[in-house]
Amino acid sequence: MKKQFIVIMASVLMLVGSGQVMAETQYTITDLGTLGGRQSYAYGINDSGQVVGWSDITGNSTQHAFLYDGTSMKDLGTLGGRHSCAYGINDSGQVAGYSHITGDSAWHAFLYDGTSMKDLGTLGGSFSAAHGINDSGQVAGESYITGDSAMHAFLYDGTSMKDLGTLGGRHSCAYGINDSGQVAGYSHITGDSAWHAFLYDGTSMKDLGTLGGSCSWAFGINNSGQVAGYGYPTGATGGSYHAFLYDGTTMKDLGTLGGSNSYAYGINDSGQVVGYSYITGNSADHAFLYDGGKMIDLNALLPTGSGWVLGGARGINDSGQIVGYGYINGGYEHAFLMTPVPEPATLLLLGLGGLALLRKHRA
Repeated sequence: MKKQFIVIMASVLMLVGSGQVMAETQYTITDLGTLGGRQSYAYGINDSGQVVGWSDITGNSTQHAFLYDGTSMKDLGTLGGRHSCAYGINDSGQVAGYSHITGDSAWHAFLYDGTSMKDLGTLGGSFSAAHGINDSGQVAGESYITGDSAMHAFLYDGTSMKDLGTLGGRHSCAYGINDSGQVAGYSHITGDSAWHAFLYDGTSMKDLGTLGGSCSWAFGINNSGQVAGYGYPTGATGGSYHAFLYDGTTMKDLGTLGGSNSYAYGINDSGQVVGYSYITGNSADHAFLYDGGKMIDLNALLPTGSGWVLGGARGINDSGQIVGYGYINGGYEHAFLMTPVPEPATLLLLGLGGLALLRKHRA
């Protein structure tokens, strides 16, 4: 019986894998709402489906970081100042971002632990911002160094900020961090003539190169060390950007949705990448998912009549849930959460496989 079950399931998987019964995954979409104001934007998601970003609060003159827990949007407050924004969240629900400090004299990176915001300080200068956090609570971001003479990427280890340096130039910024403590970002190269994407491995920064043009920028990194970002393609020196996926050896151009530009921000452990791209004619930005070797317009995967136009995707978790922002029913931009729906054909075949096994067992 066990052997027959394996044969049945193998046949099912072969049919699914061959594309005979599987179309593109469809999604449900959830409007995450706001903190009382008009607009909200989602940037990060963990594997539990908790989402972070920022939203206008009542009155629309102030923006606060939020944490969406699957039911409602929670205002995370600030470090004493007026505005705050959340960018990253780990599987423990710790949140990284940045906030005005008291008096609104500067922005500081923060770590929210479920109860309160902790000011992470700076590398000696007046400003810092946090963008990524891993499951150990390590935080990646950037800060002005002493004298505000330059901005450097940092890694916060739970106690202090470490200056990650640069690729030889003046400035650097860190955005993504994985569970091994590898950090992705971008830095000026020697002479400050260009920005290059980098991967920091715990010891030094590696220059990831470019797509053939002069500049590249990295934003997302997964636990395999794959990196997502964007850069100038061959021959471009400005005004044209293409999303890329770096696989540990080479930087792959992911193309666009028909327009001139695309930008990648998030990547999960399956290597799925999200971001946004100009569509044909450069008439609008559309959120995309890059999966299986192709870039897919997320608007094409929504339920009919959803009322959404998805402008940008910023994060994706290992379940394939996607967060970002878009226009709902022609109004202001709202944060969204997209959740993949199992294919009916796949479920049917799996059900048939189980039914065949059950009949064999009864016989």
